[in-house]
This record gives sequence, C-alpha cells and structure tokens, in this order.
Amino acid sequence: MIQLQNVDALLAAHDVFFVDQFGTLHNGTRPYPGAAAALRRLRAAGGRVVLLSNSGKRAAINTQRLMRLDIMPDAYDVMLTSGEVAFRMLAAGQIAAARGVSRCLLLERDGDGSLLDGLNLTAVSADAAQLLIIAGSEGDRRTLAWYRDLLAPLARRAVPALCINPDRTMLTPNGLAFGAARIGETYAALGGDVTWIGKPYPAIYDAARAALGNPAPARAAGIGDSIEHDIVGARRAGCGAWLVRTGIIDGWDDAAIAAECSRYGVTPDGVLERFA
Repeated sequence: MIQLQNVDALLAAHDVFFVDQFGTLHNGTRPYPGAAAALRRLRAAGGRVVLLSNSGKRAAINTQRLMRLDIMPDAYDVMLTSGEVAFRMLAAGQIAAARGVSRCLLLERDGDGSLLDGLNLTAVSADAAQLLIIAGSEGDRRTLAWYRDLLAPLARRAVPALCINPDRTMLTPNGLAFGAARIGETYAALGGDVTWIGKPYPAIYDAARAALGNPAPARAAGIGDSIEHDIVGARRAGCGAWLVRTGIIDGWDDAAIAAECSRYGVTPDGVLERFA
C-alpha cells in the first residue's frame, strides 16, 4: 500500500473528500494535531469536503461538538451523520419498518432525543415500543448482557429495529468500548429484524453525493480509521479509500492492518499516519 505523508497528495486524483470524524479528526475529547488545517487546505485547493460520520446524532449536534474542539464549519462543506440520514429517511417515509408506527424505544447516548424532533414518533418504554431505534451505546457504563435483557422481550414481539450507528467500537474518554452495532448484532441474535443505516451501507454515500450535486464516485476519496466501515464503504460506493493509523487502529502494525483488510476482502489505496 502507498504511504502518504499528508492529505495534499490526494488532490492529484480527487476533488471530493468523504472524511470520517471520530478517530480521524478527533478522539472524542480533543482534535488530532493538524486535522483542521488539513481540511482547510483541501478546500483551499478546490476540494469539497463532506464529514461523513456514523454518529447516531443529528448533524447539527455534531457540528456543535466539532466547534468545541476548534474544528469550525468553514473547514468543510457538509456535515452528514448516519443519524441525520436516518432522520431524513424517517421523515420521508422511506424506511418500511417504521411506517405506521408512532411509539419507539430510542437507545441513545448523552440523553439526546433530538432524532425524534419533528417526527411522528414518541419515545416510550420497552414494553410499549412498536419500533426500536439504536442510535448510540452506553457501552462504557452498561454491559451487553444488560442490553440483551432489555431487548429480548421486543425480539419476542417481533419489534423491528433500526441501527443508525453501525460502529462496533467507539472511542470514549476512558478508552474503547462496544458501540451501537454490537447492540444491533445482539438484537439480531435474539431474532430481531435490524435495518442498518450508515457506513458502509449505501444510503449515507448516496446522501453525501447528492449534497454535492452527485459527482462521479471515482472523484471522491473516503478517508477514515475503520477498515470495516470507511474502507469497505468507500469501496462499495466506487470511491477511493484511504486509511489513517489513528482512532480504533492506533498502534496497529502492517500485519494487523493486512489481516483486517483480508477479513473484509478490501485493500485501501494507501495509508496516512494521520489526517494532516
């Protein structure tokens, strides 16, 4: 794989950049050195930048989070999260599992219920839910067994689920913890039907291209720290794919990266030590 020193070299082949957030631009509590400046350089050179995140929160909340980390809106063109894509699809009636229901169990993080604002959905307890929405994980304070016990009755009632954050691992101030996707997988193992929204699934890439006027996929480069999500997703979408050695793969050597790529049947175009 090609090793690049910085993102500027990508401008020779791409003018659209789908850049991951957590693990690429910041670690959840502080920005990575040079990340904001790199975004601005891409834009100054004529590139268009979409921050493409598997956050189950709405885009505006993520914009505010980045501002607190000194990554300002003028550093990118569009903030797009899996939570925002899910909200738009729910509002448009595009998710079959959610049609005709009005009560949902919303699993989120940080007490954020904004996903439901403006939708014909009310957050209720597990025993009253007609729909399960897995937007976030509290894997740093709860166990998967706790989630299994909570969700088993819903699976027995065949309540459909949306997992709108497909990350299996998340960064927390105390290190790595299991992400929302592990809860979705647990629900599927209980027999529940799960619809997935976010990277590496196509809807978020379709929305990202639409936000920029539908440029050709080959013009875009997907950049992130997750082989399972950023690299697989970019490849499925027909985009270039570049891996950064930060976030969830921080400290991995070449052999570990190659093994993970083999596991998912993908190879990135190359690797950057960090997004800078």
